[in-house]
Amino acid sequence: MTMLTTLATHPGPWHDGGGAPGYWPIFPIMFGLFWLAVLGTGFYLVRRRMSAAGAAAAAASDPMAKAQALLAERFARGEIDEDEYLMRQSTLRNGG
Repeated sequence: MTMLTTLATHPGPWHDGGGAPGYWPIFPIMFGLFWLAVLGTGFYLVRRRMSAAGAAAAAASDPMAKAQALLAERFARGEIDEDEYLMRQSTLRNGG
């Protein structure tokens, strides 16, 4: 019974006169920095996806960019050699 009485009347670590530890402000600061990092990362990813989609749409609507991409793909697959690639690329750039 005396142990139960001692536990019931003990004020605990926060009421022992010592107060809170000196590092208590670190937790809310770190919590705030964590959420800023999460929001910043989300903003970056959304922004990156939007700019990639915009660039793809612009490239799809530009026939010159589409022709150059097709030429580069054919060269990469080995369908045309380097001389033909350079000649056709020059033709595309000069418009004729």
